[in-house]
Amino acid sequence: MKEQINDPALSPQERLKGLKHHVGEVLIKVGEPPKSGEVNNHIHTIYSFSPYTPSMAALKAWEAGLEAAGSVDHDSLGAAEEMLSACEILGIGGCVGFEVRVSFKKGADGKPGPFADRKINNPDSKGIVYMTVQGIPRQAYGKVRDFLKPLQEARNRRNLAMVERINLLLSQGGFPPLSFEHHIIPLSQHHHGGSITERHLMAAVAQFLITEFGQGPALLEGLKTRFGIEAPQKLALLLNDRSNPHYLFDLLGLLKTDFLPQVFIQPDETECIPAEQVVSFARHIEAIPAYAYLGDVGDSPTGDKKAEHFEDAYLEELFQELKRLGYRAVTYMPPRNSREQLLRVQELCRRYDLMEISGVDINSSRQSFHCPEVLEPQFHHLVNTTWALIAHERLASINLKYSLFHPENPLASLSLADRITLYARLGKALDKKKPEESARRFIQEKTLEAYSHG
Repeated sequence: MKEQINDPALSPQERLKGLKHHVGEVLIKVGEPPKSGEVNNHIHTIYSFSPYTPSMAALKAWEAGLEAAGSVDHDSLGAAEEMLSACEILGIGGCVGFEVRVSFKKGADGKPGPFADRKINNPDSKGIVYMTVQGIPRQAYGKVRDFLKPLQEARNRRNLAMVERINLLLSQGGFPPLSFEHHIIPLSQHHHGGSITERHLMAAVAQFLITEFGQGPALLEGLKTRFGIEAPQKLALLLNDRSNPHYLFDLLGLLKTDFLPQVFIQPDETECIPAEQVVSFARHIEAIPAYAYLGDVGDSPTGDKKAEHFEDAYLEELFQELKRLGYRAVTYMPPRNSREQLLRVQELCRRYDLMEISGVDINSSRQSFHCPEVLEPQFHHLVNTTWALIAHERLASINLKYSLFHPENPLASLSLADRITLYARLGKALDKKKPEESARRFIQEKTLEAYSHG
């Protein structure tokens, strides 16, 4: 039954049915896993690139003791309904969002801006930024899908062009070509609203290489002699191990670092539209646009980023731009950065009145669902912001006026910090198995209005 939960070929309804049955059996046999107090609202699913369906992502979070989990997929909201339903079955908090790349190449006057030729938080492109849109009210899901569709189409035009480059390299190595339709689309949820990313392209190459060479020394030798790619010692040990259960993802990490740059095509502004357009759309639907802080990279937690410098050298200038563009939050990952980096980001968020949102972008079977850093005193407030995000999402799904940032919100006169504190209290008080019923009751009982009067 557990295999049913993580089967991409099944419908969300079938996966949720399997989840409900599995959890019922677990509760009878061993009881609920102990709660850790941790949260993670940036889990990728099969609707972008991940080994996990939304149901399995929620289950893995529950098994790890997380009290809240959220899906964030690249250019897609495909996981949303299943993720929230899975969290309700499991009795944990749930939230949803999406991630896109946007252009920071133009300034306020429409001319090339100060970030046009800088690597900001994107290892592949100058002037292009990763951002998230979080806390999306249910009534906006259709609008989000319509908004993202042309971005997916633009990305697939570039994907097709990159496949041509991949096939050129394969032909030079004496191999037959890959087919976008037959080798890459089946790795995705393209026909169900999912996106196709560079990871899908590299996964297709990885699967081809495994088929051609098998797992182990022959594959490493093939990479070296046919493509000039030599794995670092630590990764070579993993790829020499034929029993490695994470083999595909370890190989994918190597290809993303050393093969992808040979075929990569820079996106244009039909795919990575100007940041202000995404921010404006997010604010229009009462979602929360968030800049994704990367920071200078040392050892990458996902294994596919080289050590490199990003936005730390001009971080305050960047925050000024975020405020000008209308961002409402900054999202960051405590395991990724040093304490000094994160304390600096926190101080700037307070100074520029930006919400702090935390989450670890899980997209590999090798990654742990645990994030104990959020329990440390310096980061524990991120647990509260997650519960505030959940309350915002559930309340705004009933009435947009109860969005955390709506000007007619009963708490609008309070500081952002105070609103987050009160929304966190509401988020924790929700019935986790019936959160929208709880949210509707809070609205009917004018709970927020009571808070606004102390």
